[in-house]
Amino acid sequence: MRRLLLLLLTCWILAACGPVVPEGASVAEVEREGEVDGEAAGATATAGSTAASPTLEILTGDDRSATLRRLTSSWNTNWEKRLISSDELLSGGPPRDGIPAIDNPRFSSQSEAEAWLDGREPVIALEINGDARAYPLQILTWHEIVNDEVGGLPVAVTFCPLCNAAVVFERQRQGQPFELGVSGLLRKSDMVMYDRTTETLWQQLDGLAIIGDLAGERLTFLPSFLVSFDDFRQAFPDGVVLSRDTGHNRRYGQNPYIGYDTIGGADPFLFQGEIDRRLPATERVAAVTIGDVNMAYPFSQLVDLGVVHDTVGDREIVVFHLPGTSSALGAILIAEAEDVGATNVFDRYLNDQKLTFTRQDGRFIDAETGTTWNIIGQGLAGPLAGEQLNPIIHANHFWFAWAAFKPDTLIYGTTNDQ
Repeated sequence: MRRLLLLLLTCWILAACGPVVPEGASVAEVEREGEVDGEAAGATATAGSTAASPTLEILTGDDRSATLRRLTSSWNTNWEKRLISSDELLSGGPPRDGIPAIDNPRFSSQSEAEAWLDGREPVIALEINGDARAYPLQILTWHEIVNDEVGGLPVAVTFCPLCNAAVVFERQRQGQPFELGVSGLLRKSDMVMYDRTTETLWQQLDGLAIIGDLAGERLTFLPSFLVSFDDFRQAFPDGVVLSRDTGHNRRYGQNPYIGYDTIGGADPFLFQGEIDRRLPATERVAAVTIGDVNMAYPFSQLVDLGVVHDTVGDREIVVFHLPGTSSALGAILIAEAEDVGATNVFDRYLNDQKLTFTRQDGRFIDAETGTTWNIIGQGLAGPLAGEQLNPIIHANHFWFAWAAFKPDTLIYGTTNDQ
């Protein structure tokens, strides 16, 4: 455990300062620059970076409360209005905005991105009103939030590496857009965001405002797809890719959380509370909430099954799993990491017709019409070609994180005994 904590401490330091990987650099060129430790750990923040090397404090009781007050003394957050005790918050290391959100994102063409983004690497794919964009986790791992506008809609694309939580929100309230930033605080190991208008604190995993003037409100989730770059460009040939030209110096393409998704029985970093041991802490799950029912589908089952048909609440759904997407939290180079695959969840009904699917040769085929579908739910060939399955917002999080916020979750294929 001590070794794990030291490793994660180094990771947080790296998240605040690391040399740039130039636009267009290949994976091989990145590898030759050196491994994540050593050289990068000794780097200093440069122009465009907002943080210096942080010091991680793992404290308890009064010491922790005093540290939290000190770290937040200049904030304008309304601490009197809250849903949780401030004792549930921990400092993750970097100060507020020490992990800088990308507020003015630039985008590359797919052909330009091919020079530095491997086809297996995971991206958050988002399409709104015909505007399709890919946000590579090799960039989001270092920034965690992208404030963007897609298809005319203000959005926040977020990723918490410690929870493997990729979530997209609508970024406006009462018709007015606002920006989200990284507070530097964690709760149950999950990123706590803040909005720059009211400085309310928001939980990333469930979009709930937990402390501040807007406490009790919830951000609107938007459907997105965590898939490989190959899957994205096949589905959206005209889509664009978030550029490495962020204005910050980071080792894009390298993973500062080496081996975090295989920590085994170790407790997750800076997690407080009971861990649900029904699954390994860092088992990936495709998880949904429909009505008052929470359901999780372990990747370890989906890899073999390929497709799961189920009823959750009042909805009949289908879960797809397709190999070909690498982990962002395993190997030093994301391009060389383990293939964990991608999942998506859809309504089984399309145009009042109930469909039944199988996975065959990297595609999905429905028995009723013989139409072939991709992982994003697009009809490729057959009678329903050109149609889109209706996506159901779902998670691809680590089990421990989902279960911490949804403790009554049922697990597909198990007895669900605690």
